[in-house]
Amino acid sequence: MSSDEKPYANLGQHIRNVREQSKRSLAEVSGAIEIDEPTLKRIETGQQRPEEDVMLLLISYFGIQDQEALHLWELADYDSELRDHLELNERVSSQKSADTSGLINKSVVMMLAMEVRTLYSDGLNIHANNNGLTLNFTQSTPSSSDQLIDVSVARVGMSYSQAEQVLKSLEQALLKARYLSTTKLLPPPAVYQKRNKK
Repeated sequence: MSSDEKPYANLGQHIRNVREQSKRSLAEVSGAIEIDEPTLKRIETGQQRPEEDVMLLLISYFGIQDQEALHLWELADYDSELRDHLELNERVSSQKSADTSGLINKSVVMMLAMEVRTLYSDGLNIHANNNGLTLNFTQSTPSSSDQLIDVSVARVGMSYSQAEQVLKSLEQALLKARYLSTTKLLPPPAVYQKRNKK
């Protein structure tokens, strides 16, 4: 590949070095920051620039310090400044130091918006590592070239013991749905016609 096809080669090499130094696999990192493995691989090979929020997740996940984080941000050549994204963190840390000087402890509460809609999928990819499983639910959608591609619709991580409980719950739900259904099924039309002739 030419340098035109790898416009972010330096950035990708730096991210790859950080990942390898922390002894993390592509699957482990992609699962932790919730992007698919091929995307992370394209980022590491310099073919693709990570979105700003993905870069912030990488910086946070690896615990990259200020100077190195700033260097990565500059390599990515984003329009915004890194300090714009870290402004909230600076305010929280300055508030924390002010609180400790006055010996006042305050709890920080983080609220997350939870989606309650049901997402349907027709595929599932499971990644396993020492910490547990990551279930990546996918939905096939046509691409611009009329080929089906799998798009991630939800990602769930769990420990192995939790996965065993989920498996038991799924088996029970399937058995109940199959054998304890209250829906009465009509007999096939041929049987119906024979009964009416008698």
